[in-house]
Amino acid sequence: MKKEKGLFVKKSIKSLLDEAQDSKHGMKRSLGAVTLTAMGIGAIIGAGIFVLTGPAAAEYAGPGILISFIFAAIICVFAALCYAEFASLIPISGSAYTYAYATMGEFTAWIIGWGLTMEYLFSASTVSVGWSAYFVSLLHDLGIHIPASIASAPISYDLATGWAKTGTLVNIPAMVIVALIGGLVAVGIRAAASFNNVMVIVKLGAIALFIACGVAYINMDNLTPFIPANTGTFGEFGWSGVLRGAGVVFFAFIGFDALSTMAQECKNPQKHLPVGMIGSLGISTFVYILIGIVLLGIVSYTTLKVPDPIAVAVNALGPKFIWLRFVIKLAILAGLTSVVLVMILGQSRIFATMSRDGLLPKPMANISSKFQTPFFSTVLVTVVCMIFAGIFPVGILGQLTCMGALLAFAIVCFGILVLRYKQPTLHRPFKTPFVPWIPLAGTLVCVIQMIALPGVTWVQFLIWMAIGCAIYFGYSVKHSKARAALVKKR
Repeated sequence: MKKEKGLFVKKSIKSLLDEAQDSKHGMKRSLGAVTLTAMGIGAIIGAGIFVLTGPAAAEYAGPGILISFIFAAIICVFAALCYAEFASLIPISGSAYTYAYATMGEFTAWIIGWGLTMEYLFSASTVSVGWSAYFVSLLHDLGIHIPASIASAPISYDLATGWAKTGTLVNIPAMVIVALIGGLVAVGIRAAASFNNVMVIVKLGAIALFIACGVAYINMDNLTPFIPANTGTFGEFGWSGVLRGAGVVFFAFIGFDALSTMAQECKNPQKHLPVGMIGSLGISTFVYILIGIVLLGIVSYTTLKVPDPIAVAVNALGPKFIWLRFVIKLAILAGLTSVVLVMILGQSRIFATMSRDGLLPKPMANISSKFQTPFFSTVLVTVVCMIFAGIFPVGILGQLTCMGALLAFAIVCFGILVLRYKQPTLHRPFKTPFVPWIPLAGTLVCVIQMIALPGVTWVQFLIWMAIGCAIYFGYSVKHSKARAALVKKR
């Protein structure tokens, strides 16, 4: 067997469909279209709007961040349509990792799986850091003060000065919320889904309340100039800043892809997964435009370089709305919690799928007979997320999440073209429209957005990928079931 052949060995669509029906995997099918849509909204509406919008506007795009939202939404629409076709065709919990395995081979699948790991792990960590900031802000309003030394990252990063120590120890509130949610995800999908539904209702209610109360306080002066003049550096305001801002707030839209990791827990994945992904993305985009206008209209974008921009806007409304501070911040905490839940849930399923293929150690694929969940994988993901959340600042975590998601989206879009060309007769319950144009556009814009991200993000991304390659060539190639089957055939 040639090494190159082994690196790009593929799993057949038939074997994947057989695996999806294999009762040995033991995960309970209890998710319908409404629950999936709610979980999509729970994953999408979170840190992107509640945490990263402020820093992205303050550092990159100004009020033009609203255009950045539109750009990012378009990217996600292209990707969502491609994800929907794959999810209906291959209803298994591996998400883009599995799709790449079927179309471009094992090594590409590993790269995607490792990229998804970066997306989901850093996403959960980013959101938990934002949760910590809002939690500390809420307690401050109640007269309870948590020392910054145990509620913020011990390191920071600035584009101008680089890495620096902050003098703090660790972000304990962020670590605690990850631990609690990880425990909930570990004990069962039904309990996690029910909890998420409640959080989504609370979150959307709070957003509606913020918009209703804040719309009368919009100051149009805060929205001008709509696109501040470029500073002379690419990405710092001007249209290049809008483009870079789109790459950052792109984080606000990811999450719908995590639904594809729940395929083996859906009642009817062929029908319900496309509805859940596209429906949650559409609802979330509409909500983002409304809340962005109100946020940037209430306060100047220059004041939003903080991890809790909505709290800044609520405080700016004055003492008359002191009651709204508590309601909004409490609801935002609930909303951010739901994002952490879906990301941990998604990542644990990715690890379990990769383990079943032999690319990760066997215990990560084990399904608990008591809880019917990948218990070991969930605990591992939770512990790693706790470490990241306790140490790293929100800006770095958010940009790394975007990089991982963009890589996955680009390969999923390209994978649609590959599979349409190589296996055009496959039965596809959902078909991406306007092929090849939508997959091509999706691939192109994702690559462009990756290029627009800061250099430091690329350095960290390449380091992460180097670690992934070391694991693959050090462990995975020796234990790959697909490679073993190929050798056996020969």
